[in-house]
Amino acid sequence: MSIDKVLLGRAGNKCELCGNEEGLSAYAVEPKDDAIVICETCLASIDKPAENESHWFCLNDSMWSEVPAVQVMAYRVYSRLGNQEQLDMMYMEDDVKAWAEEGLEAENQEPTRDANGTILVAGDSVSIIKDLVVKGAGFTAKQGTTVKNIRMAPGDPTHIQGKVNGSTIFIVSAFLKKL
Repeated sequence: MSIDKVLLGRAGNKCELCGNEEGLSAYAVEPKDDAIVICETCLASIDKPAENESHWFCLNDSMWSEVPAVQVMAYRVYSRLGNQEQLDMMYMEDDVKAWAEEGLEAENQEPTRDANGTILVAGDSVSIIKDLVVKGAGFTAKQGTTVKNIRMAPGDPTHIQGKVNGSTIFIVSAFLKKL
């Protein structure tokens, strides 16, 4: 992900987690549309920080950042490392902590799978494999109907959300096949 000048300026031309000035890139902090600047070293182990645990001592400074996205990533890395002592020391506004925890919950959630076991993600197109009566809408979603640009049902890996016959409905993923 390329870095825009505003983001790079906010970061002071260095990694917002460890302070490195080499190999910088933008890193999206899901699920919000926000990003931080991180270096190649942080990027290589941010999802599995235990592989380079000593590198993450840098969070002792960055966890105090005034930038919410930096706080979120420090919280998530400490959580992945199981470092409860550092987590207890962090001060975060309630909405920032909820954002950090929401990203961790999404990581731990089972993936949504179609009838064949294929993992579905937001934006996929699927086909309905059997006629489904849509309760409350007064129509039947016919076998073979294509549902484009699906969304994941929040907190439920067994359902997706999509438009059929102009209506947005929830569909059990076991009755779908990825196209």
